[in-house]
Amino acid sequence: MTDVVHIEAVDARARGLRTRRASDRFGPLEVVRRLDALLLFAVLGALAYGLWAIDGITKYAPGGSALDRQGLYAAVGLVAMVVALFIDPSLYRRFAGVIYTGLLAVMALVLATGAVTRGSKRWITAGGFTFQPSEFGKLLLALCLAAFVADRVRKSNDLGVALRTIGLAAVPILLVFVQPDFGTALVYVAVLAAVLFVSGIRWVQLAAIGGVALVVALAVLWVLPAAGINVLKPYQAARLTGFTHPASDPSAATYQVTQSITTVGAGGLRGRGVAGATQTTLGYLPADTTDFAFASLAEQRGFLGVSVLLLLYLLIVWRGLRIVAGAGDLFGATVAAGISFAFLFQVYVNVGMTIGIAPITGITLPFVSVGGSSMISNLTAMGILQAIHSRGRRRR
Repeated sequence: MTDVVHIEAVDARARGLRTRRASDRFGPLEVVRRLDALLLFAVLGALAYGLWAIDGITKYAPGGSALDRQGLYAAVGLVAMVVALFIDPSLYRRFAGVIYTGLLAVMALVLATGAVTRGSKRWITAGGFTFQPSEFGKLLLALCLAAFVADRVRKSNDLGVALRTIGLAAVPILLVFVQPDFGTALVYVAVLAAVLFVSGIRWVQLAAIGGVALVVALAVLWVLPAAGINVLKPYQAARLTGFTHPASDPSAATYQVTQSITTVGAGGLRGRGVAGATQTTLGYLPADTTDFAFASLAEQRGFLGVSVLLLLYLLIVWRGLRIVAGAGDLFGATVAAGISFAFLFQVYVNVGMTIGIAPITGITLPFVSVGGSSMISNLTAMGILQAIHSRGRRRR
């Protein structure tokens, strides 16, 4: 049998030199045998822990516990994860153009026909179900950008490839930003950063792009508003700048972060229990089941309770990075990097904004925040990670 050597990258951070036999096919049993057991344990553990947390957080809510509804979303997400596991990731690479076009079309459809809720157009209603396309866009963007850079691996050091990659990402980022959904747009930027890093772009070029991004951020937050040009809505700018001084306006602009910090601190070491969590049950904490679900969990279960969840998150990220290193080609490594870094970014920003070390951006907490789109998209992403791992380098 003839061996074919594939060289998919030359950069030290993205070498893809491996030998693949023409008969190297993966049947369902082989895929299952090669599952990352630690990643599967961490995902299922975080999912079960999140459902348990949501049951406690929503127990005294006006509509009652959201466990049944969230459990249904989890079941759908688990089915999607299993389906993604048995799909060869190379198929996404082959149809990346179709995926990207569909992503833009759905994002445009949201702006054109989406229902306005709390001043934002983020959701589409179909068949009695409401879903948020931008949540799935995080995963789809990682697939599309990874396919683009993998097809141009021989030019990975070319600045033009990096700029074109940024251009491709800029369109969906802009469509999400104008919904407005600044938090999800930041997650898209995190996916882009991971793709550029793993693709093999030169350090000098990467630093230059980072410098330009920093200048743009400073201009949006301070320079342009000083000149009378407001890119962000007033409440968005107040959230981004107010976290540095949470006590500056506790009854208005910084009310959320002030109440969140109070809620987290009230939990202490062991928590106050479901019935004793007055910050949550009496409605002092806004968005206690979505954006600030971590604060609610901290009040009910304390430092020990949230530590369990954070350790499960850490295990997921660690295994994701291991999959990046063991992927069979540059496409798989880049997709795994985009998924892993986006997951880490969401956890860091969500937890950070509840304790006052990150601005409030409306990013959900994976497997914990109430919502079907986030749950299903995150579980699907875990299935793709497992698919990349199963088809990666053969275990010694």
